[in-house]
Amino acid sequence: MSERAVVITGVGAISCHGAGADTLWRAARDGKSGARTYEFDRIEDQKVTQAAGVPPETVSENAVHVRPRMQDRVVHMALIAAEEAVQQSGLSKADFKDAGVIVGSGFGGANTLDDNYYFHARPHLDVRMDPFSIPKIMTNAAASWISMTFGANGPIYCNSTACSSAGQSIGMAYHMIKSGMLDRAITGGTEGCVVAGVFRAWEVLRVMTPTLCRPFSRDRNGMLLGEGAGILVLETKESAQARGATILAEVAGYGTTADAGDLLRPNPNGAARSMTQALQSGGLAPSDVAYVNAHGTATVANDVSETEAMRQVFGDGFDAVAVSSTKPVHGHGLGAAGALEAIVTINALRERIAPPNLHFTEQDPKIGFTPVTEARALDGRYAMSNSFAFGGINATLVFGRAQT
Repeated sequence: MSERAVVITGVGAISCHGAGADTLWRAARDGKSGARTYEFDRIEDQKVTQAAGVPPETVSENAVHVRPRMQDRVVHMALIAAEEAVQQSGLSKADFKDAGVIVGSGFGGANTLDDNYYFHARPHLDVRMDPFSIPKIMTNAAASWISMTFGANGPIYCNSTACSSAGQSIGMAYHMIKSGMLDRAITGGTEGCVVAGVFRAWEVLRVMTPTLCRPFSRDRNGMLLGEGAGILVLETKESAQARGATILAEVAGYGTTADAGDLLRPNPNGAARSMTQALQSGGLAPSDVAYVNAHGTATVANDVSETEAMRQVFGDGFDAVAVSSTKPVHGHGLGAAGALEAIVTINALRERIAPPNLHFTEQDPKIGFTPVTEARALDGRYAMSNSFAFGGINATLVFGRAQT
């Protein structure tokens, strides 16, 4: 079967800024950070207090298809985003009969896991452990609940590849549709990790900022932990056109590689190969890319490595590419990051605006470039979104502006 064009007809999101993909995009476009102060009762001697969590009321006020006894909040967020994406696509439950669900998560039910470990370690509290812990904790719970909710009888996959989980999930859905294995899929990522135990684990790793998240800036000092969910509906261009659907963007390419090196320290060669693969899979040249939504965690190692990788890929044309990381806006969503950033990238193409890289103060001579610091006009048809993970896992998506 010949390869088919793959398009996006629905997107949905929930983030620290609230429910809705448009809400996320407006925050990114307007340069609004979702960081807020967190002081966890369960953490003694907490040094870092900044995170970009989703407020509990945002989840409860927008919750759909909820089964509280059987679902962690990571599932609630996934279902909120999925409902928005499916409604925008204009598809009904019957249309998903043979569809696939490929939704990634890094931690799965972190809230349930955190509560159970806490109560288990403190038996004097006399709190019974949740008997439904296993179905709530399992990493594939969100993918399974989306499948059941929307009647998707095709294959279910849950990529749990740390910060590349959502990027790889979208890429897998793209390849399966492009090759003829599926006609449509619900895909993306979800993460509900701003809980005491996970926050403390990141804090002791000493990679979280105690002040402001400043990707690529000389004075950067760490990442901003975030969470949320981003879901996309992908289908063939032929089917979308046949039913008169609005095409938001095209998935133009995907690449994924492994560094096969250090577990925590990124290798620019692996990231460069991922970007090159993504371009080659879409028959594109580096000069076709107008904007890169960088992984840009604001850690010392990542930003230097990613910049070196981009220079390998874009060569002398790198200075002409608009680059920004939107993680200071929505936080580092870990397993959801690639989906949240894909939605931002798609909207950047649709509105022809490159969103800003917040809090940048001074160019780092080890990096040697200044990202987009204020929203600016974006020309060109293609944009790239990078997701790089611990374990040396790289994923790159290339999106194309829908042709009218």
